[in-house]
Amino acid sequence: MSSEQGHGPSASEYIQHHLHHLQKNFNFENVEQHGIVDFSVFNFDSLVYSILLGVIGCFLLWRAASKATSGVPGRFQAAVEIMVEMVENQAKGIIHNAQSRKLISPLALTVFVWIFLMNAMDMLPVDFLPLIWHSAGPALGFNDYMRVVPTADLSTTLGLSCSVLLICLFYNIKIKGLGGWAHELIAAPFGDHWAVYPINFLMQMIEYLAKTVSHGMRLFGNMFAGELVFMLIALMGGYMSLSATGIGLTIGHLVAGTVWTLFHILVITLQAFIFMMLTLIYTGQAHDAH
Repeated sequence: MSSEQGHGPSASEYIQHHLHHLQKNFNFENVEQHGIVDFSVFNFDSLVYSILLGVIGCFLLWRAASKATSGVPGRFQAAVEIMVEMVENQAKGIIHNAQSRKLISPLALTVFVWIFLMNAMDMLPVDFLPLIWHSAGPALGFNDYMRVVPTADLSTTLGLSCSVLLICLFYNIKIKGLGGWAHELIAAPFGDHWAVYPINFLMQMIEYLAKTVSHGMRLFGNMFAGELVFMLIALMGGYMSLSATGIGLTIGHLVAGTVWTLFHILVITLQAFIFMMLTLIYTGQAHDAH
């Protein structure tokens, strides 16, 4: 991260470095990032952290289920039971098909826990894992770029929202039948008349596209903005000195970091809850006939 002259990076260089992903192409070779969207490569760091946190989330839920007792629950079991009851109550109010809830309720719980864990990576010190990788990555033949918040990556959040879209399509066909769903695509929202069939179909496609894109973009936008704020706060702590300016920036770094971290706990939880609720709402709409 240091410049060629030997001094530390400027503020813009620091942020630009931290916004680069460890990227691979499909031949598993190092590549340089080209914009936010590049379909020729995949963000290896987001993929690894997403899988790792997904495994951890599933393990925690499995652990709670395997250790559950009918007596007085421990704190961990009580916390998981509160989450399960919360998700189940939300699912009952949106999805009235009890058979569908057997799959959708656990799915929504998994989504909530998984996204919360991915969001929570933002709570780690900005340079903690990237600094470790900065030393280890080049020695292993990788570049030293590393981002640790998967949900601050647009490909991750859009991948999640596209998965929800596929589930919605599945339930549309399962509940209404392929013919019933196809008829709904051309008969709603403006009525079952041949003259408006093309308009109806176009509106349905726009609705599916808008819901999917907004579902992923909402999570990405909030987490990306939160990541940037942490980077700016980290920059304040990078100019520590015995001067009045240095002392002021150090104090500001500690105060701002503490306040933003406490506020961000609410943000990461709220964003996980919103994504889970929209998953329930969209799958619930797949059960309803227009």
